[in-house]
Amino acid sequence: MRTDLCDRLGIEHPIVGFSPSEQVVAAISRAGGLGVLGCVRFNDADELDAVLSWLDRETGGRPYGVDVVMPSHVPTEGAPADLDRLIPPGHRDFVERTLLRLGVPPLATDESRRDGVLGWLHSVARAHVEVALTHPVRLIANALGPPPPDVIDQAHRHGLVVAALAGRADHARSHVASGVDLVVAQGYEAGGHTGEIGSMVLVPEVVDAVGAETPVLAAGGIGSGRQIAAALALGARGVWMGSVWLGTEEYQSGPALREALLRAGSSDTVRSRIYSGKPARLLRNRWTDAWTEPEAPPTLPMPLQNLLVSEAHARLMESGDPSVVPMPVGQIVGRMNEVRPVAEVLAQLVAEADETLARLAKLT
Repeated sequence: MRTDLCDRLGIEHPIVGFSPSEQVVAAISRAGGLGVLGCVRFNDADELDAVLSWLDRETGGRPYGVDVVMPSHVPTEGAPADLDRLIPPGHRDFVERTLLRLGVPPLATDESRRDGVLGWLHSVARAHVEVALTHPVRLIANALGPPPPDVIDQAHRHGLVVAALAGRADHARSHVASGVDLVVAQGYEAGGHTGEIGSMVLVPEVVDAVGAETPVLAAGGIGSGRQIAAALALGARGVWMGSVWLGTEEYQSGPALREALLRAGSSDTVRSRIYSGKPARLLRNRWTDAWTEPEAPPTLPMPLQNLLVSEAHARLMESGDPSVVPMPVGQIVGRMNEVRPVAEVLAQLVAEADETLARLAKLT
């Protein structure tokens, strides 16, 4: 299984794997795919720089990429204290009442937890880009559409491939017009920020819209080699996978999250704005259900919603209760039934895709 995307990115298999874990990213790249590190969790540019230096060493010279979040709508700037003033007191009260009702204890330390909060700000995302450009990064992706024109130009001057996620064909056309080199057609089934159109419909629409000039990756609902083969049949040059790596040995998660992922079925997710202010698919649980009750307030725009729930999410994750852990994940979670090394997962994906493509070739 090889497409022209492999030559363009310098990889063996047309599999791009997104993860917030540098251990997972390194393992994907070492196994012949392209690991892409989610940068939104990094508040500090020096911390990101250290992690990318680690990746430089651990990937053994194989290519990897980074994914940034550059929101395009205000409010996106200002110190956390300034943004905090924009959060209505009623929203804070609802969060505290809900945590109390769910039996979620305070954090183990007295300090508030804001991991990744600043990473949602446009200025911090720009700092992420500046750091990435000092490393041998092969690809830079923006989860919220094309980066600003100056960022695209800067990336191109450094020889990087620029990718952007799209949930509609008109989005893809706009991305290409902005100078994006690679479009990720992300269907409704995907984890994290995702649109409203299913992958089976979306991928060929995006391929028909831009595929003649720009390669398209398929994302959303892909967790097996058969699904990779289906994506290639729909016209994609490769796949973008995220959720499947959450169940690997290299993804360092607590027992509660691991249990929640392993026992979840494909119907145990929900698309909601409660995580960041934009629609994102999450594990459905008692926390997400609370936000659908009549007394729940409307969600706030990005990044205010993330500021509102950041400490709550830290408390939920540390609670040790699988029924409340806040985690973005796609509908493919129903296939994540055992914990395996990244290399084993990727090898099985490739083998099954090759077998499927060979079987289909016999039908002609």
